[in-house]
Amino acid sequence: MQETRPRRGRSRGKRDKPLAPIVVAAHLVVGCAGDPGVQPESGQRESILDRVVHIESELLTEIPTVDRWCDVIHGLTPDRIVIGDAALYVEEEGEGVPIVLLHGGPGGTHHYFHPWFSRAAEFARVIYYDQRGCGRSDWEPGTDGYSVRQAASDLDALRAALGIEKWVVLGYSYGGFLGQLYTLRYPERVAGLVLSSASPGLWADLGSSRQMEYVSDEERDRMTEAQSELDAYRSDHGLSDQEYSRLRVYNNLVNGDWKRQNFYRPSIDDVAKAVRYEADFDAGFNGVVRATASAIDLTGAFEVSPIPTLILEGEYDLNWGDRKRSALAANHPSARSERFEMVGHHIYNERPEPYFSVLEEFVSGLREVRAEEITFFREHVKTWDERRRNSPLYVVRAASRGRSGSAVIASAYSRAWLEDFDDLEDLMKLGFALYDAEMYDEAFAAFERMETKTGEGSRTGRPLALVWQGHVLDLLGRREEAIARYETVVGLGLTGRWSHEQYGLEYEFDPYARQRARIPFDRLENQEP
Repeated sequence: MQETRPRRGRSRGKRDKPLAPIVVAAHLVVGCAGDPGVQPESGQRESILDRVVHIESELLTEIPTVDRWCDVIHGLTPDRIVIGDAALYVEEEGEGVPIVLLHGGPGGTHHYFHPWFSRAAEFARVIYYDQRGCGRSDWEPGTDGYSVRQAASDLDALRAALGIEKWVVLGYSYGGFLGQLYTLRYPERVAGLVLSSASPGLWADLGSSRQMEYVSDEERDRMTEAQSELDAYRSDHGLSDQEYSRLRVYNNLVNGDWKRQNFYRPSIDDVAKAVRYEADFDAGFNGVVRATASAIDLTGAFEVSPIPTLILEGEYDLNWGDRKRSALAANHPSARSERFEMVGHHIYNERPEPYFSVLEEFVSGLREVRAEEITFFREHVKTWDERRRNSPLYVVRAASRGRSGSAVIASAYSRAWLEDFDDLEDLMKLGFALYDAEMYDEAFAAFERMETKTGEGSRTGRPLALVWQGHVLDLLGRREEAIARYETVVGLGLTGRWSHEQYGLEYEFDPYARQRARIPFDRLENQEP
């Protein structure tokens, strides 16, 4: 591995769009299997603040062979527990108050909680498990398909199968969102809720993600080059999808991608463990579960929650913007919040001593929640859920992108909705639904709103809004106005490619707009049911 001396300046953001986040990187931990990265001059653990640039000059085509923690930790009790139509892989260690650990992703595994939560086994009964569709649990979507609600139901079925009346639910990352949803549905089963670097589940402006803030331009360039080299290598060596995916993640991580999730640089063994064991899920699982989770806004849900709640946040958790911590705390007004300095997304392994000290104090001090408190909370949740389901944003986000979803949106739509919509994806989905329903005047208004929310410099949102304004104007017989929209797109000089799979439509902005300026748009039907 080649290294340059530390760079103290802030890296330049020279790309319009950073490399797409990689699921496994969200669970990369600094383990004990090898020595962590060190600063050449000081011999101390290297952190993102040192801004050392690491470049691998050649593509790495072999991932080190490393043991799975589950196979080397003494005292773990593994099991497979049937919960209706699937079996979940479960491990336990310790005695005392039961704590169930909810891994992130969606699509992570319980593995990255090892060996750290063996510390918690000194004061609690620790329950590790892989969610349905992940890791060593059954990859079986069941009759209703994968969803975050199914994951919550599975969790309570696991509780019942283990003979536990109440437990502490500790949710990490996406698992924090799942833990919150579980608490809303089964508050009488939750002795305490711990939100560790948790996905907040809020439809709020949390600020922009800072994941690429400490990744240098040189490292970004090398990741892009390595991707091209890996594509060629795959063609020559016939790699399976899994082998290809793991090598892609591995090469990215050793070339600086670790800085998106970690504060301290991990060892090569730790990277290998993460790549081999900490992101493993059924095809389609991740996208489907993310979609079901994104349709749920937890704002206001915990306003009167009686459940003892602990929020644990890292100073350098770069997944969200700088407003995330305060927004999550405000949504849990009775919670205790702890912020850990000099740590990233993984507090439990980068600052284990204070982390488990705070956790033990919380668990040992849990109060008994009275039945009348649970009843009052349930009534609040019922009212909150009814209000949420009637909101325009919920109607749009919960609906499918097919014809049936469009019909639901169009039947409930009012022009007054537009004032509530600022997100480009929401406005596009609304515009498409109104187009499907042949409500062209309303679709035009939605695409106009979309344009106003993108700004002059947008390279995708604005031209997409203009193209679809032209489409509906053509269908309204307002040809001159339609041509003006298409010519505006041509004037932007963009070459980006875009596709709308539900309409079988794919195009590059400039040539497509030129074509539509010559030939009016003819209606296309949504091909998804």
